[in-house]
Amino acid sequence: MASIFGHSAVGFTISKLIDKKNGRLLLLLAIFSTILPDFDVIGFEFGISYVHPLGHRGFTHSIIFAVLWALFLMLTVGKKNKLIWFLVIFLSTLSHGILDAMTSGGKGVGFLIPFNNNRFFFPFRGIKVSPIGVSEFFSEWGLQVVFSEIKYVILPCFFILAVRILIKNVKE
Repeated sequence: MASIFGHSAVGFTISKLIDKKNGRLLLLLAIFSTILPDFDVIGFEFGISYVHPLGHRGFTHSIIFAVLWALFLMLTVGKKNKLIWFLVIFLSTLSHGILDAMTSGGKGVGFLIPFNNNRFFFPFRGIKVSPIGVSEFFSEWGLQVVFSEIKYVILPCFFILAVRILIKNVKE
């Protein structure tokens, strides 16, 4: 998996690009939605194996999960601009699996669960896989993860937001 920092940067960027009114609640839920799929690691405590459809990088990393989560938040929390709410939450949640499919480790991402239990990676796998657990993150491995995410996630997000600001300022 990519780390909480990389995932959060993508949720922040998606929210700022799509939600022109910059609502704080939507921004926070977008960031949370980029992290939510990794709550599946609790399955390890219940004996659910990594490759099980409900295991790590399984159903919670799927496209259908992103749709269901976005619909749930859109209908329960999104008062106005429901399409904006859906798009921001859907793309933020889906981005988690996309980043994970670009990491150097794991057993792939179950994008198509429950319809197809296969796991997938993208051809580009330059993001160093983040260790599971806080103590393992504060190590040389964790430092490598941070540097790869700066290169492949944080800087592109920063560049995209900078271009958005420049375009906005040119229009005004």
